[in-house]
Amino acid sequence: MMELYSLRRIMQNPRKEMISQLHNLCALGDTTKLHALLSHSASIINETSEHGWSALMFGARNGHFDVVNMLLEKGCDRTLVNKSNQTALDIAKFWGHKHIADLLTYTKGGSKPHFLLNAIEEYDNFFCSTILDKRSDKRTDINWLKSKQTQASTVYILFSNLNPLVHLVGGRDTPEEPEIKLCRLQSEEVKEYLFKSEGVTVIFLGVEKQSKSVNSSEPKKDFGGEDDGLITWFGLNADNVSTEQFEKKHEGCYFLQPPMPAFMQLSPKEAGILAQARSVLAWHSRYKFCPTCGSATIIEEGGYKRTCLKNECPSLRGIHNTSYPRVDPVVIMLVIHPDGNHCLLGRQKRFPVGMFSCLAGFIEPGEIIEDAVRREVEEESGVKVGHVQYVSCQPWPMPSSLMIGCLAVAISTEIKVDKVEIEDARWFTREQVVDAVIKGNHQALTVPPRQAIAYQLIKHWIGMNANL
Repeated sequence: MMELYSLRRIMQNPRKEMISQLHNLCALGDTTKLHALLSHSASIINETSEHGWSALMFGARNGHFDVVNMLLEKGCDRTLVNKSNQTALDIAKFWGHKHIADLLTYTKGGSKPHFLLNAIEEYDNFFCSTILDKRSDKRTDINWLKSKQTQASTVYILFSNLNPLVHLVGGRDTPEEPEIKLCRLQSEEVKEYLFKSEGVTVIFLGVEKQSKSVNSSEPKKDFGGEDDGLITWFGLNADNVSTEQFEKKHEGCYFLQPPMPAFMQLSPKEAGILAQARSVLAWHSRYKFCPTCGSATIIEEGGYKRTCLKNECPSLRGIHNTSYPRVDPVVIMLVIHPDGNHCLLGRQKRFPVGMFSCLAGFIEPGEIIEDAVRREVEEESGVKVGHVQYVSCQPWPMPSSLMIGCLAVAISTEIKVDKVEIEDARWFTREQVVDAVIKGNHQALTVPPRQAIAYQLIKHWIGMNANL
């Protein structure tokens, strides 16, 4: 805090001396004294020197990011021009202070910082791949679905309380590493559950993607029922299923339990099927009754709709999100320091020791992605965010979220952790992150596994530097 005698001396001096003091503090980058001065003399913030230089220009000239940010927050006019016809932005660009220039050009949804890429490649994140074509056109074809449920070629993925039945493949007497795979059951193996109404849910997942052209001369295979050659997949969730009968046919089979790292042991394409099935089945487990009137509901459209049985229920008129599987949008963002060479990572109490990750949070009603990023970052870390850029997304079946991955550029750097969502947050240098991600050196930090979109966002950022 500015010494009391110094403050009194300034307050006793003429206005011109206070303006001079303001400009000197901005040139020196002394934010503590600058804050004290402006708290008593805010009216001088846009006053200029003899040559037309404003406080903002002095801060920009000397590359003092925190000074420039403070002045902007207090209403300093960034459009002022000095006698050389320069704005503060012109001065920052001339002296090569790109992070200052980015801050001065920032407007909500406006100019992109210099270190962000122009083009964003499409990522194939974990839980995104699948071998299935969802064939939503078949969901309303009741006869087709019924015929497929009992075909010998049909594949069932069994869940018990939303935990998938899996088995180990390889290992022991084989050179390959053991691999966890979904148990692909036939209708005969699950027939005792198929037509139960109590505690059992069956959903249509899709058909295996066709590798050959539709015009192929190869004759269609006859699997019984409709001769269309399509291998259909269903998901089946039953409460408290015993594994005994399945262990006889599938050595080492068991129900894979959360948390999420367990699901990440599946192959990418099977993980995509898991994400689809578990999300829809989880919705059914939570919405057995109509959210609008509380009446009983029935499952329709292959498991992708629940219809209220009460004729006068408002949910039967129009389209309602209570009738269809819900997806909860979540923003997850890597916050980049204004200098482009640091990133902000946080940790929750449940994280393993030393692990830090991207900040994340649910999008609120009536909120766009960019504003959700800005709000969540400030709530959790106290850091303010300007430009937001979408990178990629990832389904997250715990139980049914969609992680929307973004890069976010900070316009302030002071961290004030909320201690509720996260217990710690820090700025990490690019070198520290490269050591953890590329070199496997975890002295400074550990990041989430490669299957998590947080890892992909971090890797994307460090890959933006052409020297790596």
